[in-house]
Amino acid sequence: MTSDHPPFLPFALPEIGDEEIAEVIDTLRSGWVTTGPKARRFEQDFAAFLAAGDRSGDLGGDGREIHCIAVNSATAGLHLALEAMGIGPGDEVITTTHTFTATAEVVRYLGADVKLVDIDPATLNIDVAAIEAAITPRTKALIPVHYAGLAADMPALLALARRHGLKVLEDAAHALPTTVGGGLVGTLASDATVFSFYANKTITTGEGGMLVTRDAAIAARAKVMRLHGINRDAFDRFTAKVPSWYYEIVAPGFKYNLTDIAAALGLHQLQRAHGFQQRRSMLAAQYDALLADLPIVRPPRPAEGELHSWHLYVVRLADDAPIGRDALIEALYADGIGCSVHYIPLHLHPYWRERYDLKAADFPHSQRAYERMLSLPLYTRMGEADVERVVRALRRAFGR
Repeated sequence: MTSDHPPFLPFALPEIGDEEIAEVIDTLRSGWVTTGPKARRFEQDFAAFLAAGDRSGDLGGDGREIHCIAVNSATAGLHLALEAMGIGPGDEVITTTHTFTATAEVVRYLGADVKLVDIDPATLNIDVAAIEAAITPRTKALIPVHYAGLAADMPALLALARRHGLKVLEDAAHALPTTVGGGLVGTLASDATVFSFYANKTITTGEGGMLVTRDAAIAARAKVMRLHGINRDAFDRFTAKVPSWYYEIVAPGFKYNLTDIAAALGLHQLQRAHGFQQRRSMLAAQYDALLADLPIVRPPRPAEGELHSWHLYVVRLADDAPIGRDALIEALYADGIGCSVHYIPLHLHPYWRERYDLKAADFPHSQRAYERMLSLPLYTRMGEADVERVVRALRRAFGR
């Protein structure tokens, strides 16, 4: 390609270094490629990572141990957490319409019902007042989503849950590392938190996730259900020095374990998590400065002293924008710039719309945001020149 046609700039790319590659090679040579010593080490390292950031004061977990259960996706982690909380038929779980379907579909796996509510138009996170209005006698749990890496209003949400006796499961797929009250998401007083390590997340294992809880009973149940409902850990059975072939199935479990190959990536990605966040934050600040004079609503910033993981950089078109969202995406792609939309709200998808008779008018803030939003490229391998290229493409699209 000539300099007039630079390579396509993707929406997201993982950053995999020599340490990750060497660890994966070591795993392959070890002969232990499924769930084993590196998955266990990753769980231990993740617990230590969270404990080092446990400064959440009144929002924290009163000193109880942090349990980490590695799984093959955040979806699996959400499912395991709700199952361990006893969510089932007849129950109702409240979450935001402005999320990926995984947040809600896990509720249906268990035969429970989903109650969707709108977002705060300023933060794009779940609206706590809307949650309170939606609570019924059937409501058993809440699933807030830390959208784009900005923490939801956890002080208000946890207080609401305490008043109504509800479980709280944080969908933290975007939120590593994100803080609330100075403490890392994952260390708060919620019942459980689930992180994602999908390829485009702030750290990656390719596919994978981590269920985090201070509730020992939730952790114990999740560990059993993670691997077919077997009452003994597979790693212990296969590394024992004496015959250990006997096991019992105590529940109809799932196949949700994380492999050692994936965990090998996670071990080194986790060590780089804070550095990755700093890089993403710097790129987001550059975007903020360069977009200031364009007809764009820039993403909300975190409160002073808090960490935003900047998993996504989501902009919304201002009322006076000379071009619509869909046309803008087409113009950016024609200019070699990848982008995405996060998300098509659940109330617009046929399954959710038809099952619960949902209408766009029921979710005005999510609907309006969706119609005007797009996610610009943001990943650690981007350079300052890449951000400038994206903004130049936006200026051309806006006729500036």
